[in-house]
Amino acid sequence: MHTPPSPRTLSAGAALATAALALGVLAPAVHAAPAPETSARVRPAAVAAPDIPVANVKAHLAQLQQIANANGGNRAHGRSGYKASLDYVKGKLDAAGFTTSVQQFSSSGATGYNLIADWPGGDASRTVMAGAHLDSVTAGPGINDNGSGSAGILETALAVSRAQLKPDKHLRFAWWGAEELGMVGSRYYVNSLASGDRSKISGYLNFDMIGSPNPGYFVYDDDPTLEKVFKDYFATLSIPTEIETEGDGRSDHAPFKSAGIPVGGLFSGADYTKTAAQAQKWGGSAGQEFDACYHASCDTSSNIDTTALDHNSDAIAYALWQLAAGGSTPPDPGSTFENTTDLAVPDSPGPAVTSSITVNGRSGNAPSALKVGVKAVHTYSGDLVIDLVGPSGRSYRLHNSSSDATPNIDTTYTVNASSETANGTWKLKLQDKGPQDTGYLDSWKLTF
Repeated sequence: MHTPPSPRTLSAGAALATAALALGVLAPAVHAAPAPETSARVRPAAVAAPDIPVANVKAHLAQLQQIANANGGNRAHGRSGYKASLDYVKGKLDAAGFTTSVQQFSSSGATGYNLIADWPGGDASRTVMAGAHLDSVTAGPGINDNGSGSAGILETALAVSRAQLKPDKHLRFAWWGAEELGMVGSRYYVNSLASGDRSKISGYLNFDMIGSPNPGYFVYDDDPTLEKVFKDYFATLSIPTEIETEGDGRSDHAPFKSAGIPVGGLFSGADYTKTAAQAQKWGGSAGQEFDACYHASCDTSSNIDTTALDHNSDAIAYALWQLAAGGSTPPDPGSTFENTTDLAVPDSPGPAVTSSITVNGRSGNAPSALKVGVKAVHTYSGDLVIDLVGPSGRSYRLHNSSSDATPNIDTTYTVNASSETANGTWKLKLQDKGPQDTGYLDSWKLTF
């Protein structure tokens, strides 16, 4: 993952703005639109996607480590280790039946390379892409950053070949050069596309650091549909996820997003510190960085959490089978309804805001143990008051303001709503009761 300019070089005000942007909360234009009513239903897990053998993914990482060892300890842009890494990946894909092409560009006085691999078949006017940057920094071999993402999509591509997949949409994989210099390779690729070709990309999925040694499970929230695919997968493993904010604008999805292409992806954390709450739900060490070897010489093949690498690699396959191969099972009969449209929560003394879900197709009243899942990004959750409002207009308090300084909310509440008819419009009402906060509702759902 590319490192932006250090906040230490900014003014105090700019540093605060940079920190807020890292939290993903200084973009009211993005999150200010009111949430429309929805009756979207959660789809159950797909059954067609293969299990990606994590031993195979780690074998690719071992090869990248050997390449770095033989080429001055790194695989950086303009260095022999990068070109050897590209040749390794290309050789695997060529043998598996992919159509590969190498795209050249120049950066910092050196030639860079992108590797593009297309799987035959599928509707080219609806192309699903998966990408990862292949270069390291000069300081080390870059096995987590970003050998992990590169190896994960490589093994998924090879799984496509093993299955001789015949996807509905066209499948394309990409390994980017010079990401560490500012997403140079991916930006060159996007800028080289004609506008008509850009419109043919229905989604780009980015995988940058998916095996961090003190891992978190972060999902890009840039596009609701792509975000939901990954959330659904991790729900099948009972692994809670959080919105990815540390890498906003710092990896290869950024040029695609700027071009208006829907983006999604996964991330396991870099140099941010894991909180106590995150350690409680994910394990690992609170107060320590997600990857203490980020951009350092110790980012070697021993700097990988195998479990995180395994889960995230499987999630890549699940997403591609869902999005490109039509691999999902039929929708459930309607037990869960969700609204994933972001909704800004104004700072105190701002008004309360509401997000609506219209429930239909149910019979009778709501259950006495109605589940209300709420995910909100907020700098101080203790200032939030959250109510569920039933179709009758009755309010049910979910979250009171308190002295809890923990940021963000990702909680499922249980409500006795048996006096409410199940069908109708349900609302989630949020209000900020304290000053100097920023935040938004990411999503909420009702499970009957």
